[in-house]
Amino acid sequence: MIGFLAPAAFRPELPAERIDEEYRRLRRRVYAGIFVGYAGYYLVRNNLALAIPDLLAAHPEYTKAALGTALTALSIAYGLSKFLMGSVSDRSNPKYFLPLGLLLSAGLMAAFGLVAGLSASLAVIILVMTMNGWVQGMGWPPCGKTMVHWFSKHERGLTVSTWNVAHNIGGALVANLALLGVVLFNDWGAKFYFNAAIAAAIAVGVFFLLEDTPQSKGLPPVERWRNDYPEEYTEADESTLPFREIFLKYVLPNKFLWAIAVANAFAYFVRYGVVNWIPTYLETAKGFSFHESSTAWALYEYAAIPGTILCGWLSDRWFRGRRAPMTMIFMALALVAVVVYWLNLRGPIWIDYLALLAIGFLIYGPIMMIGLHSLDLVPKKAAGTAAGLTGLFGYVFGSAIAGTGVGWIADRWDWNGVFIAMVACCLLTILFVSLTLKHRVTSTVRD
Repeated sequence: MIGFLAPAAFRPELPAERIDEEYRRLRRRVYAGIFVGYAGYYLVRNNLALAIPDLLAAHPEYTKAALGTALTALSIAYGLSKFLMGSVSDRSNPKYFLPLGLLLSAGLMAAFGLVAGLSASLAVIILVMTMNGWVQGMGWPPCGKTMVHWFSKHERGLTVSTWNVAHNIGGALVANLALLGVVLFNDWGAKFYFNAAIAAAIAVGVFFLLEDTPQSKGLPPVERWRNDYPEEYTEADESTLPFREIFLKYVLPNKFLWAIAVANAFAYFVRYGVVNWIPTYLETAKGFSFHESSTAWALYEYAAIPGTILCGWLSDRWFRGRRAPMTMIFMALALVAVVVYWLNLRGPIWIDYLALLAIGFLIYGPIMMIGLHSLDLVPKKAAGTAAGLTGLFGYVFGSAIAGTGVGWIADRWDWNGVFIAMVACCLLTILFVSLTLKHRVTSTVRD
């Protein structure tokens, strides 16, 4: 890696009496950095979904399926970028990599909200969202890399599950802040530029929180510090690996990784099939206001916080680190909640609120589990690439189809067709996750 993105050089190890204190201090700081930073990415990712009703009103020539194409373009670009940027991230310094992507995304969304001409052409909308999806792919990989370098395998379940709620906080705040921006500026474009200004400020702050590897600060590898070694761990695991070796040795032949990648696609269809279309469904099919639909959006995202943490905790406590059983249980319950949301097609808003609370509570745990599982399946220097593969499937084959696909289904078969598709995806997620039931998470404690 050339230039400022390159990994920081290893420093001579600190005196033994300083290591514990310095490790704990820096771990708190880098965790805060990836948590706040990743929440910031969500402030400028899904803004278009909130603005679709405004665009439909301003441009009657647009259809739901046409605007859904822009959501699909964003998802495809994000999925491809997440995979490729995962490989770049494995050989980069997250201190620079993560804030740079956030600043670029904030710039794009600010421009879209401030320049009226950008929303006057469907082709331009698709182009801007594609560009945003690409730079958004710079968010997850440096976070995954940071976690596997600063937190050992034995403690990673709780670490990943608590960090994972960052995107629910960001995903909920995107609606809250968009509503505040519209109130303050009396302009639906504020759904983009108001959020972008806050995201840019976060990017600057995150730069001062993040660090590269422990060794770059004169600390030993976390496995040695915690005395918590994965199976077959060697000092070679600390070496940067070429992409070819990562892919051919640790990704391509890994049947469990491919199974959870396919499962991720179906889980993401449910996740984005619900959240991307909350404003459009509630406002156009049920006549709710933007205030009511943004409240529903926020409830969906906030409910994911306790649900995600509970899913991770139960997988450790009940299944001793096995991720598949808890994932299947949560997906089965999510299916029930989706059916309730469906059957309330003509019912009161409080049932919609409760159903969205339940779906949000249940759907994000399995998605977090798949990401965590991918980190467990490869050496830590390949973590970004493995997570990128599951993300590629999730966004290109799940979220992307939920963009154009949901709009297309709704235009032709109404919302009943949409809900049938989501129920099928819940069942298929359970099926593919079940293929990983034989996988065990193991670690070795050395004297």
